Formats: sequence, structure tokens, C-alpha cells
Amino acid sequence: MKENNPSTRRDFMKSAAVITSGTFGLSMISNVTTATEFKSDDRVNVIGPRDGFSPQVGTLLSMMTWMRDMILWPVKGMNVEQLDFLLDENSNSIGSMLLHLAATERFYQVHTFEGKKWGDFSKEDLNRFDVAMNLGDEARKTIKGNNLDFYLSALEEVRANTITEFKKRDDNWLFSVDEDWPWGPTNNYCKWFHVCEHESNHNGQFKYIKSRLPDGKSE
Repeated sequence: MKENNPSTRRDFMKSAAVITSGTFGLSMISNVTTATEFKSDDRVNVIGPRDGFSPQVGTLLSMMTWMRDMILWPVKGMNVEQLDFLLDENSNSIGSMLLHLAATERFYQVHTFEGKKWGDFSKEDLNRFDVAMNLGDEARKTIKGNNLDFYLSALEEVRANTITEFKKRDDNWLFSVDEDWPWGPTNNYCKWFHVCEHESNHNGQFKYIKSRLPDGKSE
């Protein structure tokens, strides 16, 4: 009986790894291809394709919709005083951050839908959203005195435009890569997923500020 040759075993393991990775890659391609076969289900807790959208665009929208519900839950019923509440002189109010989320989504619309470079925004957009986009001292001075409907209307208006534009685009657009994006090559999927996770980030802030409200609750 021949002894096992270590180099032979290494060669075998390398070959097996290549074959396995190739098979796994093919299975992944197959899964992507068959993703179009999944039926649309518009229930909020079902992430996946949506009627009227290409498969991946619809799936992205389902994630954004789910996250939007999550960020609005902790602010439900808040009054003006609570929306304007500041933890300290350097903090942002919940109201200003809600408008900040609308501003962020609007600016990504201008960039990805209208093909403009970041910072190339209309006077109208800057007048409406620039302060909210940057937050800080100016936002603390000017974004206040608004009821919850004011912020919800801004979020809903901007999201309605996103939905309209998503319907015009396909998965090829979603996966197209911007080689010159400041943080490195980035596709539209990543840019819009950032809009989604950005809301998740502020969701944590909403909950923390809510727990520090003088009355300890929202009305």
C-alpha cells in the first residue's frame, strides 16, 4: 500500500475547492436568474419583488418601505414640543432629523435619477432642504414649531417621487457602477441601500431621544 503523498493531498484539496466554488457560483447565478419567478407580495413584512417594478428594484423598495414603518413607530403621536426637544446644545431634534431624512432621499433622487453630480442641486431644493441636510446650529435655529404632519408630508412627498422613478428603471440600472463615487466604486443599489440604512441609523436616535423626553413618553 502506497503512503499518502502530502503534495498530492494538497493538489487534490485545491482541485476540490475550485470545483466546489465553481458549482457554488453557478448555483448563485441560477438563484439570481430564477428570482424573477417569485410572486409579488405587497405585505410590509414580506421582503421581495413588488408588482410594477423589476425584481431587484422592487425588493429594494420593500426594504425601504419596511424601514420607513420602523422609523415612524417611535415618533407616532409626538407633539410640537417633543419634536423640537433638544438633549443639549449640540444635539439635533427629532423634527429636524425627520426632515433630514426627506432631504437625504431628495438629494439622492437628484443624483441618481437626474444624473447630476453630488452638490449640483437646484435653488428650490437647496432652499427647502439644505439646512435639514446639514443639520447643526442652523437647523436648531430654524427647524422647529412644526407639527408631525409637516414632517410626514415631506417624507411622503419625496418617497412618492422615488416610487415613480423606480418604476421607470430596471435591475441593470440598479447594478450600474459609479466608478467616481467619493467612497469608491459604488452602484445604484448601494446608494439607495444607504438611504435605507441611513434611516435605521436615525431610528436609534429617535428612540434614545424619546426615552429622554421630560415627560418620558409621547402623546
